[in-house]
Amino acid sequence: MINPSDEFPLAPGLCYLNHAAVAPWPRRAAEAVRRFAEENISLGARDYPAWLQVEKRLRERLQRLLNAPTSADVALVKNTSEALSFVAFGLDWREGDQVVISDEEFPSNRIVWEALKPRGVEVVQVNLGGSDPEGALLGACGPRTRLLSISSVQFASGLRLDLPRLGAGCRAKGVLLCVDAIQQLGAQPLDVQACDCAFAMADGHKWMLGPEGLGVFYCRSDLREQLTLHEYGWHMLEHAGDYDRSDWQPARSARRFECGSPNMLGAMALEASLSLLEEVGLPQVAALIEERVLQLQEGLQRMAGVQLHSPLNPARRAGILTFSLEGWDNQVLFSRLREQQVICAQRGKGIRLSPHFYTEPAVIEQSLTVLAQLRQG
Repeated sequence: MINPSDEFPLAPGLCYLNHAAVAPWPRRAAEAVRRFAEENISLGARDYPAWLQVEKRLRERLQRLLNAPTSADVALVKNTSEALSFVAFGLDWREGDQVVISDEEFPSNRIVWEALKPRGVEVVQVNLGGSDPEGALLGACGPRTRLLSISSVQFASGLRLDLPRLGAGCRAKGVLLCVDAIQQLGAQPLDVQACDCAFAMADGHKWMLGPEGLGVFYCRSDLREQLTLHEYGWHMLEHAGDYDRSDWQPARSARRFECGSPNMLGAMALEASLSLLEEVGLPQVAALIEERVLQLQEGLQRMAGVQLHSPLNPARRAGILTFSLEGWDNQVLFSRLREQQVICAQRGKGIRLSPHFYTEPAVIEQSLTVLAQLRQG
């Protein structure tokens, strides 16, 4: 088992419960970047072929993380928003088409669809507050619905949806399923084949423990050529290394979505971070996160005046627990927790806590102690 203090030597007294926002890097990611920088200083790009092997391993790790059929099904992108834009402005929309989303989506998975209004596309927002959110989403998919775009885990409440059920329902209705997986990938296993996803995307800087500026875009192979391309360059060509070739075509693989030079610095870090998750194993990662969330839940439930805004059923959540405290303004409480070195976020109806697998139980107890002291005034 990984020694957390070896990979995550966080500052003494720091209670880091903010992995649903931006995660700390593991030591191995920092070391990979340090080696890459030193190599650039002393050798430049002499060993560029070796760098490409790291990028190849990254694609393979992302393929396994998503259970994509092949690494050719994944593209390396700047972020989730870019991948969503590839879908939104790549599909051949018709006047009157509908996109179904939830009413809890992070702006990335709302604005991109609302931007299609000039093309006559209608966005239908579905409330997830009932006992059957999947049923509500599928029930909103009518004959004009082209696509259902949903976060697998909602960023504010932490609600985790049943993706296989949504995939089967979409398939039966002839609707494409697009999954914003940023709050699940790296925290819980995700299988794009079992979910029958058309598209899935996520950034590397949250549960995958990588840097900002590099993410993954999965596009089902039969849909790649159906997405109109809007970015062109040397890297997205089928014969990318043949610089003298006058005829060209987009790559048959998902590399067609990567127009220019790769983020090699980010690849070094993210590949190292994913090696850690693979070493621990996603089932073990998910189990440890659930233990940490349960510890937080039980501690908060022992405090008077605490209201939980996240699902209590473990099958309905990943790594997010959101709460509010009676008599406290959320912004004030967030600021006071931060002053006490409890790093969290203000989201939705309260304060969002998001531990990772390596978070020590003592860190959670320390956070709960700080909160109890604040509650007592």
